Amino acid sequence: MIAPEICIPAIHAMKDKYGDKIWGKYGFADAFNPLTGWVSTDTLGLDVGMTLLSAENLRSGSVWKWFMANTEPQRAMQLAGIDKV
Repeated sequence: MIAPEICIPAIHAMKDKYGDKIWGKYGFADAFNPLTGWVSTDTLGLDVGMTLLSAENLRSGSVWKWFMANTEPQRAMQLAGIDKV
């Protein structure tokens, strides 16, 4: 959600390079090692859910707006020295 200009070209490049080896029924494999060819067979709902939230945020920006409307993430980002995005 913070760097789509970097992440989106990276996921396109991974899909172009590794294709169906890392792309399955629920999207990208949870993990893979391009040096050994290992690909995880696990599907983690937490990761799939985060992917869906990120896609919706890219589409509308609403997820980030709703998240940042709370004081806790604002304070956490301030403590981490991250400017409001």
